[in-house]
This record gives sequence, C-alpha cells and structure tokens, in this order.
Amino acid sequence: MEFLYEYGLFLAKAVTLVVAFILVVSTIVGVANKQKQGRGHLEIQSLTDQLKDITNYARQVLLDKGTLKKLAKQQKKEEKAKLKAKESEREDGPRLFVIDFKGSMDAHEVDRLREEITAILCVAEEKDEVLIRLESGGGVVHGYGLAASQLQRIKDKGLTLTVAVDKVAASGGYMMACVADKLLASRFAYIGSIGVLAQLPNFHKLLKKNDIDFEQHTAGEYKRTLTVFGENNDEGRKKFQEEIEEIHTLFKDFVHSQRKDMDIEKVATGEYWAGIKAKELGLVDEIMTSDDYILSHYPEREIYAVKYSIKKNVAEKLGLSFAEAAERSVMRLWNQSRTWFH
Repeated sequence: MEFLYEYGLFLAKAVTLVVAFILVVSTIVGVANKQKQGRGHLEIQSLTDQLKDITNYARQVLLDKGTLKKLAKQQKKEEKAKLKAKESEREDGPRLFVIDFKGSMDAHEVDRLREEITAILCVAEEKDEVLIRLESGGGVVHGYGLAASQLQRIKDKGLTLTVAVDKVAASGGYMMACVADKLLASRFAYIGSIGVLAQLPNFHKLLKKNDIDFEQHTAGEYKRTLTVFGENNDEGRKKFQEEIEEIHTLFKDFVHSQRKDMDIEKVATGEYWAGIKAKELGLVDEIMTSDDYILSHYPEREIYAVKYSIKKNVAEKLGLSFAEAAERSVMRLWNQSRTWFH
C-alpha cells in the first residue's frame, strides 16, 4: 500500500509539472501570435458584387432563356460603355462605403468604429460617401461623445456622411446620428430621447439595520456627491442634479449645433418618437430604410462594406456572451414597458 501511495504521489507531481509546462508554452505562443498578427483585422466586401449575384440568380430562376439572352447582350453593351467612360475620364466614379454600428450601453464598439473610419479616410476621396447603419439605445456619456466625434472625422475630411436608423437611435445613439449630413429613419424606428438619466441604489438603511458601519473619506467638497453605502443628504442630491442638468445642456447644445432648424426645447424632453413623427419634428430628414438607400445607388456606384473584426479568446467570448444576454434582458424589459403597441 505504501508503494501505491508513493507511486500515486509521484504521478500527481509529474502530471502537475507537465500541465504547468504546457500552460507556460501556450502562454508564450499566444503572446507571440498576438504580437505577430495583432488582435483585429479589416474586412472589405463588395456589396455591388453581392447585389449583382442576387440579381443574376433571380433572373435565371424567373426569366425565360430568350429574355435572359437579351439582358446579357444589354449588360455587355452597358459594361463596354462604362469602361469607355472611365478610360476617357481616367478616374473612378464616387463610391459608397457602408459601416454597421450596433452600440451597447458601455459603447465599447467605438474601438472598432475608429479603425473602420480610419481605413476609409486613408483611401476615400471627397466625392465618396459614407453610410452608417446605426442601431443604439444610448449609454455612457463619454463613450457616445467619442463615437459622435469619430463620425465628425468623416465630415472634417470633406466626405458626405449619411446615417440610416432602421430600429433605434435614442439618447447617445441620437447624439451620433445627428452628426450626419443626411439622417434617414424607417417609419417605426425609435428616435430621440434627448435627455440624461442617472440612478444608483442606496444600501445605507440595510447596513444600519444590520449594525454595519461604512466610512468614506474624500478630499474636495464635491468629490463624491451621492454614495451607494453611506447616508445621502439634500446638498449632495442638489449638486448631483446640477451635474445632470449641465450634461443635458451640453447634449442639447450639441444636437442644436448639428440641426439648427430644429426646435431643440420642444424635442429635448427625454421623449422619443416613431420615425414618421420624428421627421415632422425635424429630428430626421427622410423616411427610408438603409436597404432602400443602398439600392438607390446600385448599380451606378461601387458599394463597399467595411468591418473591423476583433479576435477574442474563449474567456472573452464567454464573458461577452453573458454581458450581451444580460443587456438584451434589460432592453427587453425596457421595451416591454415603453412599447406603444404589440
């Protein structure tokens, strides 16, 4: 029995050493790969080619052979005419670059947006246009403030910026959307919510009931106005409200600077409206889906989808999946309490 015990102990030590060695090697290889390849890569797809494939497939299924031959001849003539026009002008026509932005509460998607916009600005010319397909119910002030600044880079470069909202652009999402030269929305998209929300729980009574003391030390009169665990007072609440009002004023001023013809006081109440009503209030310019807008430029323009993909390890994927599930649950409850009809 003693031999078996010693043998088992030796085996456990050996396995531990082997596992530790494998983990060390894996870590070194992982770091080397990250340094070599980076965490993300840029993807550019031709939406023009995709639409051509869809069109050709639909024609082959729906049209007879005679009609298909006529269309094929017509297409050849059109392609030759385009090639001649390009050769004579010695330049390509205006292009449409498409970016998808689906923002979360913490606006972490801004990192990808930065890379995508930078890539476009490196190759785009003034005649080109950028379409942002935007979907966001808002989130943290600093995150969406930076996102709006990223969109401003497109305009500063002299490019036309169009934003299309198919579902929702509220609060910080609308802060982004209003930067556009042209703002589109579907008929029932949620638009607006130009307001500021701040809320936090307070556990002071619970701690007091269980004889638990809480201490907080600060330097500066307003370093901490409200606290989660301590006892809040009217002075702290007043200062906190003043800070919220100041942010709201900055929000309103920013939106008004982008859409000067809009009655900002009428729409900056924290309310949101369906796209058709939002157009009446001047929050959007036109009722149209992003799909219709893209098709309106096909086949005259070359259309490209630009996406920056970030590689994630297993832990990040699991964490992100959990966070997205939690956020979807919160948004689902919010929508159920605010939706106008079912």
